Amino acid sequence: MVGTLEVNPHQLNIRVAELLKEQKIVQPPVWSAFAKTGRHADRPPTDKEWWYIRSAAVLRSVYKLGPIGTSKLRGKYGGRKNRGYKPEHFYKGSGAIIRKVLQQLEKSGFISQAQRGAHKGRVVTKKGRSFIDKVAAQMGREMPKTNG
Repeated sequence: MVGTLEVNPHQLNIRVAELLKEQKIVQPPVWSAFAKTGRHADRPPTDKEWWYIRSAAVLRSVYKLGPIGTSKLRGKYGGRKNRGYKPEHFYKGSGAIIRKVLQQLEKSGFISQAQRGAHKGRVVTKKGRSFIDKVAAQMGREMPKTNG
C-alpha cells in the first residue's frame, strides 16, 4: 500500500480537490471570485476551481505538519511581492482564506483543534486521515509498477 507522503503531492491535491467539490465538503464563499490569495498577489487566481485546490493543499498540510495554526499556514502560502524598483519582500498569504478553509474542513469533520505539548493548532481527524489515505492508495494502485 502506498502512503500519502509517497505519491506526487500535486496530483494528490488535484484528486482530493475533485472529491471535495464532488461531495460538497467545501464551498467557495461569494467573495472568493474577487479575492487575491495574499498581499503578494497582483490579481485574483485565474483558475475557477482554485478554492478546492487550496482546500486540498491545506488539508494535506495539516495532515503532514499538524498541529498547525493559521499563522504558519499563512507563511506557507505567502510569496514575494514585486515592489517596482525596490527590492522584493516576502508577504504572508491571506488569513481570511486560510481561516475559512479550516472552518469548512472542521465543520465537515476532517480536522479538529488540538494541543500537543506547547504546540496548538489543527490536526487531521480519523475521518480526514482515512479520506486522504484512500485517495493516495487509489493513486498508488494506478501508478505503473517498476522493477527495483
